[in-house]
Amino acid sequence: EVQVVESGGGLVQPGGSLRLSCAASGFTFIDYAMKWVRQAPTKGLEWVSTISTGGDIKYYADSVKGRFTISRDNAKNMVYLFMESLKSEDTGVYFCEVGGVRGQGTQVIVSS
Repeated sequence: EVQVVESGGGLVQPGGSLRLSCAASGFTFIDYAMKWVRQAPTKGLEWVSTISTGGDIKYYADSVKGRFTISRDNAKNMVYLFMESLKSEDTGVYFCEVGGVRGQGTQVIVSS
């Protein structure tokens, strides 16, 4: 069974940083690109970033480009999202996703 479990969210002040983690299991991790998506309060899902199987190709939404960094550790079946210069509009629940499967998400609140 494909499973992804997100962690690392929390309350942070504007301008601060957080690192989200995603633990994946139940599939051959190195064979799949991984992505992060988010859902702000009262809004739909928004794609944030995608990383290729080898970790060498990365894509970012314009809204996070230059502030967020996606990475993966294929030896540990982990994906990370390092977020800095956080803004209030980054508030939301962040999900790790593979093949349409998401976890329960981890909440990020950016507020002073």
